[in-house]
Amino acid sequence: MAEHDQGFVLTRFDTMMNSVRRTVGAKALDIGAPVVNWARKSALWPMTFGLACCAIEMIATGAGRFDIDRFGAGVFRPSPRQSDLIIIAGTVTLKMGPVVRRVYEQMPEPKWAIAMGACASTGGPFDSYSTMQGVDRCIPVDVYIPGCPPRPEALLYGLMRLQDIIMREAPSAYIFESDGTVHRHQELDDNDPDAAREAVA
Repeated sequence: MAEHDQGFVLTRFDTMMNSVRRTVGAKALDIGAPVVNWARKSALWPMTFGLACCAIEMIATGAGRFDIDRFGAGVFRPSPRQSDLIIIAGTVTLKMGPVVRRVYEQMPEPKWAIAMGACASTGGPFDSYSTMQGVDRCIPVDVYIPGCPPRPEALLYGLMRLQDIIMREAPSAYIFESDGTVHRHQELDDNDPDAAREAVA
């Protein structure tokens, strides 16, 4: 009998089954990676998380002129439990940081994050005591979109770059915790923003 890192005891059979899942099951799933990743990138469900003026540009991207639905991301969800993409559009204050973190943690895996605009990426022109200097201090960010505010075309370009990232991922990394090209399970220390920034990099 072996003890799992979470504290409960694994039998020899459990250990053997976990080994088979991580070797045979992960490889079998990764063979179909192009199909799985194509399905994931073509059906992104973003969450509406507009905090400031960048949210107006995000709303315009969903309208008929720019039509984000062409990329499969037009179903904006009101709940984090139904979303796999969070677009942080606007200024994140230090008081809003824990809320952003809680909402991100409620999203099911696999999940991705886009920092839209200068304020979400670096704090923008607000180098003040109350503004978080980049949302990557509380959640891992996949794509940064510069601009103040960025135009809808910039959001569409960032979405296409996110789709490129998704196509390079190993689907088994989310299920079997095998050695995939992307390691998603990052433990960020709540008390150390520099450790959070290093974990994202």
